[in-house]
Amino acid sequence: MKRRDFLLTTGVAGVASLAGTATAGKGEKQQYLELRKINTLLGDKKKILNSFLRDVEIPALNRLGILSVGVFTVKFGANEPTLYMLLPHNSLESVATTNSRLLADSQFLQDGAEFLDTPISDPNYVRIETMLLKAFENMPKLKVPDVVKGKSSRIFEMRTYESHSRKAAKKKIEMFNKGGEIRIFREAGLHPVFFGEMLIGPRMPNLTYMLAFENMKERDKNWSAFSKHPDWQALKAKEEYKNTVSNITDIILRPASFSQI
Repeated sequence: MKRRDFLLTTGVAGVASLAGTATAGKGEKQQYLELRKINTLLGDKKKILNSFLRDVEIPALNRLGILSVGVFTVKFGANEPTLYMLLPHNSLESVATTNSRLLADSQFLQDGAEFLDTPISDPNYVRIETMLLKAFENMPKLKVPDVVKGKSSRIFEMRTYESHSRKAAKKKIEMFNKGGEIRIFREAGLHPVFFGEMLIGPRMPNLTYMLAFENMKERDKNWSAFSKHPDWQALKAKEEYKNTVSNITDIILRPASFSQI
């Protein structure tokens, strides 16, 4: 085994032991969500990257059983040249072995040869930053909300809640699960795609979640409904859930034309 593969495998195995079992309370396994931030180049290089993702990588990921792969650009928020990819995995083994399985896929290598064999003097992107999250117990799997399926106007909102301590971060996760915040989201029309606890990534401890809307008008209207929801007013007033979030990052994304989310 190559040293790089060994480090990845052992590192992910360590995460498994720290995170505990990935089984929801009702017996449904929680997914692991791989969030990639691709620092892109401009002009033709961005087109080449998009074509590779659309025609080569996403089909290959689907062959591996990694379905509902999302690709997004930034509409509002921190907007250096960036693409986001979202990959739902059913196990940590899938996370650890995806790259090696892709590189063992002859069709992937053949279809992507021009992109994969680009010389050091002519790269197709800058770098990829990868984050790993574990889906929440009360929403153990990524779901594309029916309300936005197939709509070209759909947008996605991705929010990260940072906490000042690990104990506070766990309490905020409890607020979503046991406290019923996820239910209130749904009742107010905040259509969840996923909720995830950050296991590996920047600005930890934090949780990150994604919502879907038909358009910005629906987004603004439904956030207003959430803020006025009586159950939310009662929940946020509980002493045990106060001071659990120290910083919030909020970005609005639009899906690429070939995104499966």
